[in-house]
Amino acid sequence: MELPTVNLKMILLVHWLLTTWGCIAFGGPYPWANFTILALGVWAVAQRDSIDAISLFLGGLVATIFLDIVHISIFYQRTGFSDTERFGAGMAILSLLLKPLSCCFVYHMYRQRGGFLGPSQERSDYQTIDSPEAPADPFGGLEGRGHGPQGY
Repeated sequence: MELPTVNLKMILLVHWLLTTWGCIAFGGPYPWANFTILALGVWAVAQRDSIDAISLFLGGLVATIFLDIVHISIFYQRTGFSDTERFGAGMAILSLLLKPLSCCFVYHMYRQRGGFLGPSQERSDYQTIDSPEAPADPFGGLEGRGHGPQGY
């Protein structure tokens, strides 16, 4: 199934707007959790090739789904909300309903960046210290190019 192309910036903009409105009704841990994850999303936009940034953003979105369910279920009041607070609660609930769809799009972006479940396989020009491969001999083959061993 081919997902339509959605820009990561649009996902961030929608969730930022809904989270800002959700903060009208819910304070405390709700803004902290959601704005922290949106900051990870900004990092994922800034480093387009980073698998770590997009994977942390994806994991954070999944975590905030559960955190939002708990937070909204504990602090939502059936009575006593003003119209403005009901609007804020509605936007928080709408953000919660859109997060699974956003997770699907972000997971698709994660796969495009070369990510998969397991250790990161980013290619680098540098050899790691614990690499089992022996480094190439930088002085090997000099004898064949007219350079002989130096005598002392």
